Amino acid sequence: MAGCACRCRQGVFKFIQSLRRLVFGTLTKDKIDEELEMTMVCHRPEGLEQLEAQTNFTKRELQILYRGFKNECPSGAVNEETFKHIYAQFFPHGDASTYAHYLFNAFDTTSNGSIKFEEFVMGLSTLLRGTVREKLEWTFHLYDINNDGYINREEMTEIVRAIYDMMGKYTYPAIKGDVPKQHVDAFFQKMDKNKDGVVTLEEFIVACQEDEMMMRSMQLFENVM
Repeated sequence: MAGCACRCRQGVFKFIQSLRRLVFGTLTKDKIDEELEMTMVCHRPEGLEQLEAQTNFTKRELQILYRGFKNECPSGAVNEETFKHIYAQFFPHGDASTYAHYLFNAFDTTSNGSIKFEEFVMGLSTLLRGTVREKLEWTFHLYDINNDGYINREEMTEIVRAIYDMMGKYTYPAIKGDVPKQHVDAFFQKMDKNKDGVVTLEEFIVACQEDEMMMRSMQLFENVM
């Protein structure tokens, strides 16, 4: 069991590296064909056509993504432990475990403790090829830890602190203990228009669209993929 989990973890890590090149257009056609052959399996998701209609990926891209996902993780799902190990490899100088936990929960839309291919692709489609509003809606739900439809100061502080922990010594300027709190206070001053102590989805979207620096700060996932 441990060996299978390790293989899955290593495989998904390599798969995500290939995914990054695919999504950002750095895989040539020949390279795509080569990686497709290397990851060929006999299975495919029943709803491939439906996924094509629901995402911003082409059928060809979905086939490549699925075959790589299924070949490297035959169970067809990634659990939280594997997800955290993947993220730890991307951020070796910090502690990515807390941020990976929240990110995992955002992808795990069924809240069953695992991310299936369909959930993974739907999330990636939004984050990498969605509209600005779609990306901000997804980010809002990441920050809304308890899923009550609002972001409070404690929730935002948890995510901001997790991001700082993940970046580790590469955070600039050097972090002092109260820096996350200062950033959250600044965000809330701009976002919480009616001063009721929580940020709604519309307040979040409007504030981000009005402030370019805040927009960049909130679209953090794209910088850690």
